[in-house]
Amino acid sequence: GNSLVEIAGEKAGILKKGVPAYTVPQPEVAMSVLKQRASELGVSIRIVPPLDPRQLEDQPLGLHGEHQYMNAGLAVALANTWLERQGHLDRIHVKDHGTLPDQFIKGLSIACLQGRAQIVPDLQVSSECKDTSCPLVFYLDGAHSPESMEICAKWFSHVTKKDAAQPGPLEQRRSGINSKKILLFNCMSVRDPQILLPRLLDTCAQKGLCFDQALFVPNQSQYNKLGSHASPPPGREQIDLSWQLSLQTVWEDLLRGKKGLNGTSSSGASLVFESLPSAIKWLRETSQQNQSTSCQVLVTGSLHLVGDVLRLIKT
Repeated sequence: GNSLVEIAGEKAGILKKGVPAYTVPQPEVAMSVLKQRASELGVSIRIVPPLDPRQLEDQPLGLHGEHQYMNAGLAVALANTWLERQGHLDRIHVKDHGTLPDQFIKGLSIACLQGRAQIVPDLQVSSECKDTSCPLVFYLDGAHSPESMEICAKWFSHVTKKDAAQPGPLEQRRSGINSKKILLFNCMSVRDPQILLPRLLDTCAQKGLCFDQALFVPNQSQYNKLGSHASPPPGREQIDLSWQLSLQTVWEDLLRGKKGLNGTSSSGASLVFESLPSAIKWLRETSQQNQSTSCQVLVTGSLHLVGDVLRLIKT
């Protein structure tokens, strides 16, 4: 869908007659669509509030981001309803002091979703570390809408500040270490980079974070139509980087409008690579050549890009 109303209409397709329905607080235009569809089916729709962090007994959510407390509240409501309908509530020990059952707390604390607020140290650069103290760390989030881009920016700003405040063993051994923030970006051509990139840049700036460099790459994955006229993936000589160059132009224009990045001019602040493997190779070489700097790479803009990066750095 191209609007909240259209998207809500598609999402409302999951509602079924006779089946309890739950949602979280929504913009009014979206909520009215959900309520209308629920009314047509004779279904009562319950709006679930965000989970109160105190219910977790000081355990953090496995999924990062403030918005995940909203998702966690919804998950708890769904789990409770399913257990009740299946007659299994007696297996869950419900405490009296407002916290969740131990099974719920454990599930929420170990929950993970690849490609969403995921942190992956590059062990090829240094096999000695397995956390954010590595000299090259990828922060992956498949955000591809203005709203999710803002959430991604807040998450990246928060976790990189947290990492700086709590250095790992490797950083403690390397005095005077600096961190370099790098953006690795691509988005589908149906997305508007003139909306996505400003939202990312502005939100990071509000949190006191500036990118030192931006890299624009094509996705590695290829998707082709089936049929007699299907064509093979383009060869090396057929690579079209016009979209990546347009992304770079948007980025550079934004930097010029903000008088440069990190107090420097915008020249040299971004690069376009003809392939994702070449960008990963450049990042690894850059990290290895400059031992006094740790590279923190935010990968975002496309779930396809995030998946491609995960495949490359984990092989």
